[in-house]
Amino acid sequence: MFVVQGEGRGHMTQAIALYKLLIENGHQISAVLVGKSKRREIPAFFFEHIKTEIIPFESPNFVTDKQNKSIKVKKTIVSNLLNSKSYYGHLKKIDKIIADKKPDCIINFYDFLAGMYYFLFHSKVPLICIGHQYLLEHPDFIFPEKVKKSDRFWYMINTKITHHGALKKMALSFREMNDSPKDNIIVVPPLLRNEVLELIPENQEHILVYMVNAGFSDDILQWHKKKKQHKIHLFCDRNDWADGQIFNETLTFFKINDRRFLESMRTCKAFASTAGFESICEAMYLNKPVMMVPPEGHFEQQCNALDAELAGAGIQNKTFDLDKLIAFAEKKQINDDFKKWVEKANHIFLNELTNF
Repeated sequence: MFVVQGEGRGHMTQAIALYKLLIENGHQISAVLVGKSKRREIPAFFFEHIKTEIIPFESPNFVTDKQNKSIKVKKTIVSNLLNSKSYYGHLKKIDKIIADKKPDCIINFYDFLAGMYYFLFHSKVPLICIGHQYLLEHPDFIFPEKVKKSDRFWYMINTKITHHGALKKMALSFREMNDSPKDNIIVVPPLLRNEVLELIPENQEHILVYMVNAGFSDDILQWHKKKKQHKIHLFCDRNDWADGQIFNETLTFFKINDRRFLESMRTCKAFASTAGFESICEAMYLNKPVMMVPPEGHFEQQCNALDAELAGAGIQNKTFDLDKLIAFAEKKQINDDFKKWVEKANHIFLNELTNF
């Protein structure tokens, strides 16, 4: 059984990749539980790829500022504490599903309630956790210098809760690193889907921009008013704009659509994002120059941005000033190290998930 955090698209695409790998090798996935919130909908592509029962449940989520740009850590904690009674009801729902399905193993893609379930219900079903977030517990991980200690503290507490009771923490990484047995960490390649691995990249004229926090979309509009010669494909969840809305001959907005996004990634000349792990990996695999703009207060994405920069993905910036990405793209060199690392994933995951 899978439990998947529904924030962004990364955990869901990882679940899709592992689902297909396990099914192709004779395993069965009894159900896929997806944590959702009022702020996000489960995208259609997830239902298209997962051909087993998908069960949504309410799970804690971030609280952002009014502009939907930065993360408010204290408000996030307070808001989720106020909803704790509701979340406990969903934990009982999860307990009933597990009792009915009787899975041999539960794989958690960084959902908070899955860890709370093991903490409160003391389940005996083996738990394996998968996520880039677990790499932050590795003794060799390099953290950004300018982050609030309180943000790091609460983030690490959240991460520890997600893996409570886990037999293994499989830490997705941009690059090869040694395992850390004393921390129960196994370093593994990113989980990219076959749809990504089979893409043949081209460099056309557009820049692909993807953001989880839709408030940044206004920054793109402001930049583009002065730079209309640059073609932009902008992807985000913004309900007041129509899917496929054309602002002018060189700027088009799209709601999150898997096929359209991957085609835009395949053909873009450069990629800008708010530093989500999965989309950076897709860009790296296709050798696309990357610029990362982690939201203020989003400790995880600040770490992602530095980690990806160290791995050679691209540059990080405080704003969506695409001039810097354009300049970087002109001198970006092709590097196949990441591709070779990704190609080891199937063997490593099958070995780890069949030996516990």
